[in-house]
Amino acid sequence: MQKLQEADLYKGELIPINGKLVERYNKCLEKLGFTPTKLDSFFIDGIGWSPEVAEEKNEIHYLNNGEANPHGIIITPLQKGLPIYNPFHSFDRELMKQVFKKHQSRIENITRDSAICIDFDQDIDVFYEPLDVLKYKNITVKFRLLDDLDKVKKEQLALIELFKKDNNFIDESIHQQLLDSANKYGDLRDREISLSDILYETESFYTEAFGGIYVLKSFLSPILVFENMEAYKEAIKDTSHDVLMYHISHDELIEKLTSHLMIELDLDSEITLQRYNRIKKFLLSEFINQETHSVKEVLNDPILFKSYLNKIDITARKKVMGLDRYLEKKKGDPTIKATELLDREVYVALHSPHTSLKPSDQDLVWKLLVSISPKDVLFLYWYDKEIFYKLYQTWGDSMKDWVIDTIQKGVGN
Repeated sequence: MQKLQEADLYKGELIPINGKLVERYNKCLEKLGFTPTKLDSFFIDGIGWSPEVAEEKNEIHYLNNGEANPHGIIITPLQKGLPIYNPFHSFDRELMKQVFKKHQSRIENITRDSAICIDFDQDIDVFYEPLDVLKYKNITVKFRLLDDLDKVKKEQLALIELFKKDNNFIDESIHQQLLDSANKYGDLRDREISLSDILYETESFYTEAFGGIYVLKSFLSPILVFENMEAYKEAIKDTSHDVLMYHISHDELIEKLTSHLMIELDLDSEITLQRYNRIKKFLLSEFINQETHSVKEVLNDPILFKSYLNKIDITARKKVMGLDRYLEKKKGDPTIKATELLDREVYVALHSPHTSLKPSDQDLVWKLLVSISPKDVLFLYWYDKEIFYKLYQTWGDSMKDWVIDTIQKGVGN
């Protein structure tokens, strides 16, 4: 991942945690029921997740108490606006935006000398079967302060009232209690440290539970798309719910999403053609076995691209140039169908979310599309970094250079 780090495309926006902050982080882990980390320093993202701690624990979602009970940790107000690298739900980023939007000043106050543990409570204690994800309705974001600082404040205020009552001002035991509390926690009287719950209503979303499930709710009957075949096979046995269910590999899924106005295909649009330009270069890279030039040179130089295109077999050539062939033949035969000339993976990859969808649903559908057909490296990086990082490690150095260059150009646009 060294090249990605140097290009500021991996861990670039993470916050370093060391010294006293490690101690607070470990206290939060213990408060949430997890074992502390033995690391002296590490990095965290917007929800408090650390790639180093995940590697140490050999558990990506180490901030979860089972699939139904995800958590977060706020150590510093600098987490505001940071990306979330491995969200368990597609709405996790929006939840953290709401947290900082509502409680920004109080977070700044609390994290001066404490930390915040977050519970994302959907009133489900544990998942038993895949269709339990249909129980998601409202998420209540709840907060617990390190050392129960909010409760300590109430105790201090109660002691002060007791101190003022009658002749208690001469009671040395009350004096001592106040001093002990102030020495340990500071003077909390005027600090705003209470964090009210935040209620978030779920709509369509993705969850990592049961190997990954897309829950698309914008219909009379929800559509569930499973990434894990075993979970799908278990779910279809349940006939008590009025839902449509597909595995992500099912060909009919694309037609169903199209008929429900979730996705659309405009092969003549400039945006689609820009995406196709990236996709066909990626496809060619998969067929280059021996090269005199670097992969980056081949993909960026039109003359070299044509040269290497003509060196692969005809079937591969048709797959790479499918859309070009279709658009050319369409001029002479308007009735020709794209599916007659486009490889299935390419056909799927060229779809986009329907323009009628709101932005959050468009992001979710982009994630689904790039998961089905991860052929556009730019959109894969944008919408499913987990898959992107796994694939990235399988590519050669020159291919990595091209991918990084492609992403940087895309980010610049």
